[in-house]
Amino acid sequence: MAVRVLMPALSPTMTEGNIAKWHKKEGDKIKSGDVLAEIETDKATMEVEAVDEGVLGRIVVPDGTQGVKVNTVIAVILEDGENASVLAKMDLGGAALAPAAPAAPMAPANVAAPQAPAPQMSAPAPAAPQGRVFASPLARRMAEQSGVDLNALRGTGPHGRVVKADIEMALSSGAPARAAAAAPMAAPSYMAAPLPPGQPGAAYEDVPASNMRRVVAQRLQESKQQVPHFYLTIDCEIDALLKLRADLNARSDAYKLSVNDFVVRASALALRKLPKVNASWLGTAIRYYKTVDISVAVAVEDGLITPIIRNADQKGLVALSEEMKGLAARAREKPMKLQPHEYQGGTFSISNLGMYGIKQFEAIINPPQACILAVGAGEQRATVKDGALAIATVMSCTLSVDHRVVDGAAGAEFLKVFKGLIDDPLTMLL
Repeated sequence: MAVRVLMPALSPTMTEGNIAKWHKKEGDKIKSGDVLAEIETDKATMEVEAVDEGVLGRIVVPDGTQGVKVNTVIAVILEDGENASVLAKMDLGGAALAPAAPAAPMAPANVAAPQAPAPQMSAPAPAAPQGRVFASPLARRMAEQSGVDLNALRGTGPHGRVVKADIEMALSSGAPARAAAAAPMAAPSYMAAPLPPGQPGAAYEDVPASNMRRVVAQRLQESKQQVPHFYLTIDCEIDALLKLRADLNARSDAYKLSVNDFVVRASALALRKLPKVNASWLGTAIRYYKTVDISVAVAVEDGLITPIIRNADQKGLVALSEEMKGLAARAREKPMKLQPHEYQGGTFSISNLGMYGIKQFEAIINPPQACILAVGAGEQRATVKDGALAIATVMSCTLSVDHRVVDGAAGAEFLKVFKGLIDDPLTMLL
């Protein structure tokens, strides 16, 4: 019996996703576990695997389609030997199954004419019962910014899909603007404004923002606007830590500890000692977490993601190091291999730019968390010890704090405990 493949909910908060790429073509044999497609969510691009065997009978939602609601039928898998005619009898939830419109002929570019002919608009391509127009992501964005009505265009791309060239041709020919009431979906506020013109004579390239980049931009902007940040900076001397790290790494080839592993360990132990910093603002209450789940910022090609080390206060340095390396490696794969529960949640964040030589910086809080620790590079600085000038390796760490949840004294107490662990790292091993 034919099986409907639905747009999956890849996270608890996901309501829609984009079809980034199909890995199978219509007519391909499908085995359980085969990767069918890549789905772009608000956080990452993830693979969707088949759970049934058969033949891919129909791709209902093509590559590049955006805003596909969860549980929408995106494809149909037929049993071996099953006739494709059963597709006509299936209820696919209003998805477009009409045959693609033939491509509209385009006038040769080198033919001179007193007036450019307008694109054929009297007979638009067959639309889905719910009015869906197949268009590439770039074409949709160009149409949104320029006010071109996609429903009035006949696409020249595969299967009648509207592509960039169709939008450009429509603009040059004075295509009718989209009526505000006819817009199928309002653009998010961070996409609604048209792009500003470039400097006269300047060379530039406008690259459409990925889903991840748009969501990161929106959430960080909301954080700076809505969360009352304040910042506390403390200097930690890490000569003893560097010596202990070298000694431990020399004892075995099975692990290789980094300074960041010690930072995560010290943060976890400080949070366990000061649970009032391990909290979130809920509007009418403050939630104090009973577990220490540390989100660690990892840079990826399209932005950043924060894999979570769960119960970090209960894990030793080697366990923390191995888990973090595994999470970071899977976060950087394309498509990303992390599961939603591995990067959603967390009670406290760490962002370390020390490996880039950054001396000190202030990170933006990742709501609903109340704090994020920004870690700079260790560098030799002049210090005073027992009244005498000395040289020490110093690492500046800045705690960004949500003042609705954590007061200055509590934040300072956290940094005091954290500094004590970093300055005397043997205490982390007890």
